[in-house]
Amino acid sequence: MVKGLGKGIGALFPGEAVQQEGNIQQIALEKLIANPFQPRKLFQDEALEELAQSIKEHGIIQPIIARKKGRKYEIIAGERRWRAAKLAGLEEISVLVKEMTEQQMMEVAILENLQREDLTPIEEAEAYSSLIEQLNFTQEDLASRLGKSRPHIANHIRLLQLPEEVRVLVNDGSLTMGHGRTLLGLKNKRQIAEVAKKVIAQQLNVRQLEALVQSLNENVSRETKTPSRDIFVQATEAQLRDYFGTSVQIKKQKDKGKIEIEFYSDEDLERILEILRLERTE
Repeated sequence: MVKGLGKGIGALFPGEAVQQEGNIQQIALEKLIANPFQPRKLFQDEALEELAQSIKEHGIIQPIIARKKGRKYEIIAGERRWRAAKLAGLEEISVLVKEMTEQQMMEVAILENLQREDLTPIEEAEAYSSLIEQLNFTQEDLASRLGKSRPHIANHIRLLQLPEEVRVLVNDGSLTMGHGRTLLGLKNKRQIAEVAKKVIAQQLNVRQLEALVQSLNENVSRETKTPSRDIFVQATEAQLRDYFGTSVQIKKQKDKGKIEIEFYSDEDLERILEILRLERTE
């Protein structure tokens, strides 16, 4: 659930063309086209049917927002209402026509969806990633603007490191975000897709998956001829792995040793530094 957005998009991007000034028109549904920057990939049929029924009974209370593009109108915000209106049999719909650049379109489309509660973890991650990449935000900037913690932003973005076929499984609800994060702890990344299928087939919960990942990681260690370690070291590694959300190894050599914490991208490193309450030096 994305909190901290009650002030609306204008509070996040003051001065941008996101206010309600514009020209409201009745426009034929066939002249409207979807927003190419729409972060939402899944539109639940049942929810659309419910919205369509509401539109039949009460009409559309809030007009959708669009910009003129050639002979068509590109939807900026309100694609669900447009889809539901078609299901309801409407021929035209109230549209607030605005002038907006493609960057502003992307901002509004993403932020409008982040204010909703039903984005999937992958859709939410892609929305965060787009804002960071396209608007040159840092994770700290984004967390502050959205009222979320930096680890929350980082943990979602980290899901994008999953193979495409596994991201699809998280997106459609076959796997939870917790499953996805745990799968990223596999040392042998080529095993992720195979283990994901096993999770679904055997209906493993996150704790059971954590145990499986630990077992597989220990096999990887044996295959690389890592000397056997005492139970204390293995238990401590498990605690650190849960705490940091990534693979952690403790290596002892006589009277000294070292702790290795794996990270998989700059964003993942930032997430770990956040947990350690450290700032990255350039």
